Amino acid sequence: MVRITLAALTVLAIGALAACGSSSTDTSPTPTGSSSATAPPTAVPTAVPTAVPTPTPTASQAPPADDLSGTWSGEYTGPFNGNFSLTWTQTGNTLNGNIKLSSPSDTLDISGNLTGTTISFGAVGVVTYTGTVASSTAMSGSYTDLANGQTGSWNATKN
Repeated sequence: MVRITLAALTVLAIGALAACGSSSTDTSPTPTGSSSATAPPTAVPTAVPTAVPTPTPTASQAPPADDLSGTWSGEYTGPFNGNFSLTWTQTGNTLNGNIKLSSPSDTLDISGNLTGTTISFGAVGVVTYTGTVASSTAMSGSYTDLANGQTGSWNATKN
């Protein structure tokens, strides 16, 4: 029996020495107290600030180049021919006022819009005018009589 015990102790000693003498490159920690391994924390992406582009003004956003407030005198030709006097005030791109026509004789409230050098105005349900402002004292364009769809031209100068 001494021989068996001695042989068993020798095997255990050799096993212990072999375990101590072996090198391992695994440096990961050995889990303790739990049968499941814990995953290493993952990096959480962070928001990277980006530059927000500044909008470039478009024609519809552009401030008016000229103040068209005041009194204008003009003429129109086409299905109707005559003179007109236009008086309005301008707030930003918005125009409001009245137009006095010679033929057919009438005074109408008008409203309109100035976008860059493009102007549009008219009397609701009666007539629409569109055109171009050449300067702060001259403009011209075309008109449409809404009752019959006929068109003509107009021009005006500031008094």
